[in-house]
Amino acid sequence: MTRTIRFLLLVMMAGTLTASAQTSDNAAVGGHDAAVNPVAQVRQAKSWEYGPFVNWGTGVGDRSDFKFLSLGFQLGKPIGPPLQAGILSGQFELGGNLMPLWQAYTPAPHLETYVYQGQSSTVPVGGGTYTGVSLTPVIFRWNFKTESRRFQPWFQGAGGLIYTTHKFPPDILVPHGTPGGTSVWNFSPQGGIGFHYFTQPKRSIDLGINAVHISSASLGDRNPGVNASVQIQVGYTLWK
Repeated sequence: MTRTIRFLLLVMMAGTLTASAQTSDNAAVGGHDAAVNPVAQVRQAKSWEYGPFVNWGTGVGDRSDFKFLSLGFQLGKPIGPPLQAGILSGQFELGGNLMPLWQAYTPAPHLETYVYQGQSSTVPVGGGTYTGVSLTPVIFRWNFKTESRRFQPWFQGAGGLIYTTHKFPPDILVPHGTPGGTSVWNFSPQGGIGFHYFTQPKRSIDLGINAVHISSASLGDRNPGVNASVQIQVGYTLWK
């Protein structure tokens, strides 16, 4: 996963260098820049973007044995003109996504030993595959301004909601084998970086990496949550 993060950062740096190298070429086309530059075209037109994606990730720390997979659809639109801020120049975009398939893969049900006030006890803990849906209604994205014809880097912050058919994450089981004090509802604040790579005008392949926190905000009796997970998103975007 560390290698993946380094690779993504290197690709973004390479795209920035490519953008600088292409500045003089774009200047030569003058007012026709948007026509020959797909990135400039969607930026100037404030084009809607939409398309499917697949998400895969892994927990970190004490949740490193948790894995995640989701399939979804994302929608977004630039808001306002590009702003000049030196190397941070760019354009604000507001978006959201829906994941009708969201899954978490956790260790199988097992026994765990807890120690409390010097006394130990062994209790059954749930586990396995958890299935649900996820909605991220608000994605705040900053698209960096670049002169590249193909490469559009960005960073973002977002907040989402996850519903699972069983209480997540796994908890101590209560009689009849049902989960304990966690919740079927969880929140997923997150932030990440990524880029669009335009394969042709108004078509791009997208790669992003997000750090995602999952927490029920104490909707259940206990809130062990997933303090951190790293999730890679690959998608295909159409621009209108």
